[in-house]
This record gives sequence, structure tokens and C-alpha cells, in this order.
Amino acid sequence: MPLRRARTLERCITVIERDPIQKVLYVDLTRRRFWIEERADLFEKYIGGSGVAIKLLLEECRKGADPLGPDNPIIFAAGPLNCIFPMASKTVAMFKSPLTGNLGESHAGGRSGIALRSAGLGALVIKGASDIPIYLSIHDGKVSFRDARVLWGMRSSYTVGRVIRERESSAGLRTIMRIGRAGENLVRYACVITETYRHFGRLGLGAVFGSKKLKAVTIAGTNNIQVRDIKEYKQLYQEIFTLETTAPALKKYHDIGTPMNLIPLNKIQALPAYNLKQASLDKVEAISGENLAKNYLGRRVSCGHCPVSCIHLAALREPYEKEPYFYKTTMISYDYEPIYALGTMLGITSPEGLLKLIDEVEVAGLDAMSCGVALAWATEAQENGLISNKAEGTITQLKWGDYNAYIKAVNYIVEQPNEFYKALAQGVEYAAAKYGSLEYALAFGGNEMPGYHTGPAAHIGYLTGARHSHLDSAGYSLDQKLLASKVSPTPSSVADTLFEEEAWRQILSTLVVCFFSREIYKPEVVQKALKVIGWDLSLDNLKSIGYEILALKHEFKRREGFNAETLRIPKRILETPTPHGKLDGMFIKDAVAKYFNRVQSIKA
Repeated sequence: MPLRRARTLERCITVIERDPIQKVLYVDLTRRRFWIEERADLFEKYIGGSGVAIKLLLEECRKGADPLGPDNPIIFAAGPLNCIFPMASKTVAMFKSPLTGNLGESHAGGRSGIALRSAGLGALVIKGASDIPIYLSIHDGKVSFRDARVLWGMRSSYTVGRVIRERESSAGLRTIMRIGRAGENLVRYACVITETYRHFGRLGLGAVFGSKKLKAVTIAGTNNIQVRDIKEYKQLYQEIFTLETTAPALKKYHDIGTPMNLIPLNKIQALPAYNLKQASLDKVEAISGENLAKNYLGRRVSCGHCPVSCIHLAALREPYEKEPYFYKTTMISYDYEPIYALGTMLGITSPEGLLKLIDEVEVAGLDAMSCGVALAWATEAQENGLISNKAEGTITQLKWGDYNAYIKAVNYIVEQPNEFYKALAQGVEYAAAKYGSLEYALAFGGNEMPGYHTGPAAHIGYLTGARHSHLDSAGYSLDQKLLASKVSPTPSSVADTLFEEEAWRQILSTLVVCFFSREIYKPEVVQKALKVIGWDLSLDNLKSIGYEILALKHEFKRREGFNAETLRIPKRILETPTPHGKLDGMFIKDAVAKYFNRVQSIKA
């Protein structure tokens, strides 16, 4: 298998001195114009991916721009390892987030990064706004503006993808990125769906698409990808491929998928449940990765140029009411994050019910994590009598474990029939501030909580990370390492470790590699991989670039009003014990302050 793949790649690899990933395609939706610029100034300094994207965002996004206005650009950027090495399968999107009013950054797998590079591009910048619904068809750097009025308002994001696939017949490897009704209706945590089962999930890129009347972007290309030394490339490719196909952790992701984390986190009391009123859930085995793989797994899917196939699709078989022995089978993608947010946080342990709810969120085009956390808060707020039908109009009575009620609520979030659902569509921070229950609103910097209540480092990471994401600095991983080593952390040690990890991850997201491969793409391997394609960078060079990219992100955040001193620590995280015991608010505040001192100390 490795040799066969290497031969296939050889046909589309040619030799150069430096990979020319320097072209940026600019598209103006308002004027229906597009042009390409050579931006060697950006790619030579910041490599690609998140580094180039944050510089373009600083250039193109006017200070104080309305996130849902025409001045907010959408930027997609690929990296120099896309198309060339396995698990370099991600694309970076950057924009101003309508959920937080600040830095929006989201990464997605699928084929978008490979398609962008195959089209001869390093980045795509979408500006302005259309007056009617449209989608963009991009082939080898040429742009067509397609009328999308017939697609606007379609109930299912699946159908939108199918219609575009049938209409567009471009040669080459293609990606289709599109929004659902949630994006059209400007739900602040609407996502962008790519290749049906992957997402630019966090921070509301779907709403930015919707504000521009941009239903979808399809990209295809036939360009060859180029390296410096074919022999050296094939040897390094084989080394990386072998590591990825033999690593025990990645094999588990292939076999069970990311839900393999569910039972271990539940066992150590680190799995948020019932809006984090507790950190474990009875009968969680029913929705575990093991049970889903055994009883529901239909097939596995992989992102482009990835041998792991961690994407697991459940086959949900449902009978038609009036047709005996006639069934509908729906393929539903499941991961740890939607199982946490739409399962354990809502007290749902029915596999069929959970899959139906995940599918409803997918069809609508919502970020599963933000949606689940918002619904969990709404359930508790109803329990506490803060929300009533009399005051707000008809509201579904939410009850822990009642997946049918949550399915109705998902549709109400999308349609926003009353003031309550209009508030919930703006995120849990906004809704809780309006209804007076911030103490159990689980948002960090405005972004809803990820699924790890592992200890202080996880929550410090959510507060300090540039995206307020668990993937910024992997605090949850640090918590578990500290627990195993029985080392007592200090605010300084946690802040320093998280800072260094997030700085290095800027390099991984410039390449752009999947963070699941971070134990394979160590600094020395990254240095070798870059050298094969013409980049002679020392380890110190790489480290400095990572620091600078992180500093640029915080420059944008401060420019748009972010103030670390006003970060809110949700009271609930201090009340529910973690594997490290109850968290100390002063410890968290001290570590957060020390982290931002490190950010401020970065030398330009």
C-alpha cells in the first residue's frame, strides 16, 4: 500500500527549487470581480496556513468591522505540505467571528486544502457581499459566480452538496464548502460543511457566509505539485506514512474513532454532563465509540491524503410508518465532540436518539459544540424558572435526555420564532447575559466550552487560547499528564507549557497538518519535510515564526477590543470537581495573567 501510493504521487510531482505556493486569489462579491496576486512577501515569511491567513486578515478586515457586514473578509489558506505529505489534510479559515466579535479561526479536513493547492493557489480571500444568493465555482484560479437562489432555503445541507456536485463537472480534485439554513439565518455559531462530513465548525463562519449571500464555494484544479528532490521526498514520505499507519493512538482512531475518549474521561470524572452539573454520566457505554462501532458503524471515511480514516459514519436504519419491511438508512458522522455536546451534556444515552439529533444539527449546518452547550444551558434555565412560555411565546419544554424535544429546539434555533430563540442563536454568553444566569453559562471568551473537564490546564487553555478552543494548547492533555505523574502544577508552569504548545501549533497549522499527527510531525520531521520542498529553516527559525504568528493573532484580538482582564470564569467550573479536585479561581486567574505576560513579551 505505501509503495503503490508513492508511485501514484510520483506522476503529479515535479522538481523545483522552491514550491510556488505564493498566489492569493481575491474575489469581490459586490463587484463580481476576481484577481490573483503573487504574495511572496507573505509566504516567504509566514510559510502558509494560519501564518499567511492572519496577515491577510489584518490587511483586509477593517478595524471595528461588523462581523456580518461586507467589510469582514473570509480567508482560506493552505500550507506547503498539503498534497505532498500524509495527514497534511487541513485548511485554515480566518474571519472576524460573529459569535465573539473577535478572531475567528477554524480548521477543516476533507479535500479543501488539497483542492486549493491543486488550483494553483496558496490562499483565497473573499470580500464584499452579494445582493442575491450565489455560489463560487473556482477552477485553476478562474472564478464563476453562479446563481444560488434555488439553493437558498433548502432544508438539507446534504441536498445542497448533491445539487452542486451534479451541476459542476470540473476536472481535477474538487471540494464543496457550503452552509445550511443556520448560516442563511445568521445563527452566530453556524458552520461551513465541507465534503458532507467535515466542518469549519467553530466561531460562526457559516453566518459570515450567510451575511454575504454566499451559499457555497467549490474549488477544483489540475496543477502539478512540486518538490525539490524526488528521491529524498519518497524516502521521507515512506517514513512518515509508516509512522502514521503503525502508531497505536492513530490505530485506535481508525478502529473506534475519536469517541474512544468517552469511557476513559467518564472513568476519571472528566466528562461534562447535564451542563457540567456533574463530570460523568451513567449508562455512557450506550453512546460510546465502542458500542457505536459494534452496532451502528456503516463505514469509515478519510480526509484527503490521510491513511487513518478516523471519520466514522453510523448507519441509522429507520422503518417507514406506513410501509412494512421498508426502511430508510441514513449515514451520520459521529465524533467525540458532538457526542459530548449533544449527548452527555444533554443527558442523552439513547444511541438512536443521539444520532437523530446529530443529524438534525448537521442538516441545519450548526456547530455541534456550541449548539449542545446552548441547549444544556437553556434546559437548566428552564428548570430554574428563568424562561417561561408566557413571557417569550411558545418554547419547547426541554428535559434532560428527551432528544425529540432537543430536535425541535434545534429547528427553533435556526428559525428563531421568538425572542428566546433569537437570543439562543447568538450564543450562550449572549443568552445568559440577557436572562441573568451567567454562572452556569459555559463559554470562554464568548466561545462555548469543549468537552474536557480534566483540570485547571484545560480551562486555562480555553481562556487563553487565541480561538478559545481545546485545540489551541491542549490543556486537557497537560492535565492528564500531570495526573499520571502526580506533579502539582503551579500557575507559572501551566502558563509556560500552554504558551509553548500553542506557539508550536502555529507551525503545524501553517503546514497545514492535522493535530492528530502532532506526535509524528515533531520539529525535526517538520524541518526535513520543509527542506524537501525548498525551505531551509533552522529549528530556531521555526520556533520564532510560531511565536510571531501567535503574536499577530493577539494583535488582531486586541485591535478588535479583546481585554484579557475582563475574561469571565464560569462559576460552574469551580463547583464541579475535576480529576484534580475542585478548581481554584485564583490559580486560574494567576495562570491566565502569566500567559498573557508571555504573549506581550514576544519580540516582533
